[in-house]
Amino acid sequence: MFAAENGLKGDPRLQAISQAIRVVPHFPKPGIMFQDITTLLLDHKAFKDTVDIFVDRYRDMDISVVAGVEARGFMFGPSIALAIGAKFVPLRKPKKLPGEVISEAYVLEYGTDCLEMHVGAVQPGERAIIIDDLVATGGTLSAAVRLLERMEAQVVECACVIGLPEVKGQCRLNGKPLYILVEPSQLDNYR
Repeated sequence: MFAAENGLKGDPRLQAISQAIRVVPHFPKPGIMFQDITTLLLDHKAFKDTVDIFVDRYRDMDISVVAGVEARGFMFGPSIALAIGAKFVPLRKPKKLPGEVISEAYVLEYGTDCLEMHVGAVQPGERAIIIDDLVATGGTLSAAVRLLERMEAQVVECACVIGLPEVKGQCRLNGKPLYILVEPSQLDNYR
């Protein structure tokens, strides 16, 4: 569900967040309108508003784990985790974590990929949210849900800053609620 459809309709923070995201046409390949959140991170107020909206949503949900998807989930997840009193668990690409890991492969539109997590990072019964910057097809987030559930965590929700219009109305992902702040910025936001 989009934040504007869930109590934040007309909230000026959402418009500011959307306007802070730069669109880079034809990156990384022709036809892609890349949603560049680095400009959001450069805008202190929009970045803070982004984190604050997530914190307000999860503060009273008894969340003990904020799992961030590499790499852009790492930019929002730790701040959210600190603010709600949860631990941050990085979900990384293969061979980036030392020690014993569990892995979950997933299919992309152009191949396959994999997420890994340290064994023991999440305990059975812990309540978790998963954070990433953007959801397009949901493949990466679905793999993250499976990874945490294999460790018997209870995934409460998946959260993203940006959701492509194709996921609008898709309130669930792998049976889990999906919370999205804004739709992609359009080319008129290109800077």
